[in-house]
Amino acid sequence: MEYIDFLKEVKEKALREEALTEEEGLKVLSIPDEYLSELVEAASEVTERFFNNEVEFCSLINAKNGGCSEDCSFCAQSSKYPTPINAYGLVSKEEMLEGAERAVSINANRYCIVVSGKRATKEEVEKIAEAVREIKEKYPIKVCCSIGTVDEEDLTLLKEAGVNRINHNLETSERFFGSIVTTHSWKERYETIKKIQKVGLSTCTGGIFGMGESDRDIVDLALTYRNLNVDSIPLNFLIPIPGTPLEKAERLTPEKCLKIVALFRFTNPKAELRLCGGREQNLSELHDTAMEIANCLMAGGYLTRAGRNPKKDKEMVERLGKKLLRNGEIFSLYKEERNGK
Repeated sequence: MEYIDFLKEVKEKALREEALTEEEGLKVLSIPDEYLSELVEAASEVTERFFNNEVEFCSLINAKNGGCSEDCSFCAQSSKYPTPINAYGLVSKEEMLEGAERAVSINANRYCIVVSGKRATKEEVEKIAEAVREIKEKYPIKVCCSIGTVDEEDLTLLKEAGVNRINHNLETSERFFGSIVTTHSWKERYETIKKIQKVGLSTCTGGIFGMGESDRDIVDLALTYRNLNVDSIPLNFLIPIPGTPLEKAERLTPEKCLKIVALFRFTNPKAELRLCGGREQNLSELHDTAMEIANCLMAGGYLTRAGRNPKKDKEMVERLGKKLLRNGEIFSLYKEERNGK
């Protein structure tokens, strides 16, 4: 009964929006596998309370690939490592618009423009802002950007163009960060998130799990996001990439991944939880189960890796009895127009 009572306690704290302690977070991650069903039931109740039965798809465009000066140990786009990717500069405005249309076609409610590098140049930000203006005129979709360490001037320009959210991941705890990145600091990324919030933009900031971090690092990241009051938390699970320092990293078990998803729900009950890179491979047979806790997912592929067919994700949502969130009546009108009605 110890774990049953414990799960009831953390669930009730989450429903009351009370913070978990570090010790409680560590206990969630160490729950015996035989209590997984009770863990999922407790965490899913929190999700249902704050997000009803709705699921949101988001989609991205890899608008600038490779050639990055940073040495993130998990990343195929670093110029420091001999990884098998096709590097290219910022894509055209037309390609960004085509990406938005693809996102709408796969039922995405959000579309993120992502560029490689420590930070986008002023010229790149201006070109992205120009594309966003046209996207907002043509397509019923919310637009996000992931463009590195930006300043308030760039953020304001993007906000005025129609961007409502910026992605900027901390990736892991401050304690462990230096073990995976040396060319920039965790504090620098943290301060960028504060700038995003200062200009009134929504925050999307998450982590990658399976890089060799400890349970304490995972809990610290979850509690950091609670303290920052972030709006969206993308949960990525490492896919070891040949040529990177983490190419031989040992994959987390599906059970461990599920416990991580539950931890972030208990610690951040009102944040959108997004299953992103590596969800298919790492969660494996527990993928559908994880979507009883998470309420969003990245559909249609990732930065340098393909995802599963969006039709399978849509079928999963229907199988779980959930409602796919779309951008209101405008989405329906768009679909009717596309179908010639």
